[in-house]
Amino acid sequence: MLKKLLLLSLILLLLLAAAGWRAWDRYTVFLQSPLNIPEKGQLFQLQPGMSGVDIVRQMAQQEMTVPGWEWRLLMRLEPHVYRAGEYQLAAGMLPQQVLAELAGGRVVQYRITLVEGWTFRQFANAISANGVLRHEMDLEAPSQWPALAERLGVEHLEGWFLPETYQFTRGDSDLDVLERAHTAMKLALDQAWAARDPEIPIDSSYELLILASIIEKETALDAERDQVAGVFVRRLNKRMRLQTDPTVIYGMGEAYDGDIRRRDLQTDTPYNTYTRHGLPPTPIAMPGTASLMAAARPAAGESLYFVADGNGGHTFSKTLEEHQKAVRKLIERN
Repeated sequence: MLKKLLLLSLILLLLLAAAGWRAWDRYTVFLQSPLNIPEKGQLFQLQPGMSGVDIVRQMAQQEMTVPGWEWRLLMRLEPHVYRAGEYQLAAGMLPQQVLAELAGGRVVQYRITLVEGWTFRQFANAISANGVLRHEMDLEAPSQWPALAERLGVEHLEGWFLPETYQFTRGDSDLDVLERAHTAMKLALDQAWAARDPEIPIDSSYELLILASIIEKETALDAERDQVAGVFVRRLNKRMRLQTDPTVIYGMGEAYDGDIRRRDLQTDTPYNTYTRHGLPPTPIAMPGTASLMAAARPAAGESLYFVADGNGGHTFSKTLEEHQKAVRKLIERN
């Protein structure tokens, strides 16, 4: 009887050993088998509070894997704290690599660019058209802009967002991006104001922002910005009107059709610097840091006029006679 019991015990141990070996072999194969991830990769959204079981279930729903005890064993042997967010899983990733990725917090980063010289309307339209951002406001509706201005603590939104490329993750909102761009502009403006030439006829950092926005619209060449600023500063000092077309265009609003005519220059608006002295009441666009610094530290010189040279730059003149010659040259070139 004892011999039979020993034999049965031996057989049972052998069966258990065989089953264990098979299970371990199956687990080893599982660890070495890539998930079913397309060549282009697979986005995976890990929601806050998801458990390991939830993660595997969602991967199964996306047809990347099949739930099984192997996943549970792996998660027990190699525990992780998983971080919510959107992940880009790459083709060929193994189970351990996937879990490490979900625990690493390297979530997908998206980008949106605020272009130098854009108006707030253009930026608002770009944000509204972004399909990843969570939209808390209808930014395409100007009726909602006063509420945003109040939230940011400004009277007028124009000019108050720094042109940059901003990164964000899925789940971030339009207000998140706007507040970051606004904070960045305040910092850049404060730095430019602190570095300003004390002789410039600018009484506040907001006036500096206004001047910088005009410079931004007048030239795209970094090498010219301080020269353009110098012209405007000298005209302000001499009580000459700025006579800059971009302010007129801004004041025309939707009436602007791509052409600016003599009657437009003669039609008075708060932004018409042909009919009014000094700076317009608000910025006319969003200036970059180069334009902010140009406004703060304009180039010295004597030029009071400038006109496009037909090659992407400008011709600067000291006198009206020189300026008129440059204008005639531009007309002949065209």
